[in-house]
Amino acid sequence: MGYKKYVVTLNECERKQLEEVVSSKICNKEKRLRAYILLKSDGLHSWSDDKMQEAYGVSLSAIGRLRKRFVEEGFENALNRKERLNPPCPRKIQGKEEAHLIALCCSDAPEGRAKWTLQLLADKMIELNVVDTVGRECVRNALKKMSLSLG
Repeated sequence: MGYKKYVVTLNECERKQLEEVVSSKICNKEKRLRAYILLKSDGLHSWSDDKMQEAYGVSLSAIGRLRKRFVEEGFENALNRKERLNPPCPRKIQGKEEAHLIALCCSDAPEGRAKWTLQLLADKMIELNVVDTVGRECVRNALKKMSLSLG
């Protein structure tokens, strides 16, 4: 077993909590995997990184990062998922806007066109003041979500 820069030492309470996570049927897969790795990294009887990599199918760098996170940030931060710094943006087209989009798709195409294009739909929604701004990709995603197609 090689030199480990970050050594995991669990107290009795932390070990008990990890064992509960491992035995729980409600816990998600990633959290359970982190619990297994922390348990097997603990103390004198810890597994080698190669053995953990083989047993759990995790890269050596992921094992090292988890150990580092445990030492630097503490037990709770190592066990639980990191909070996102930049949360996702809310969807521009939902609910009422989706209804307008469906109505546009079902209506006749503009003069000189055989059918609606994504860009035409986006421009028409802005023109009708359904949304302030919207791109064709946003319209495409909304149609995909609703399982609609222009073709």
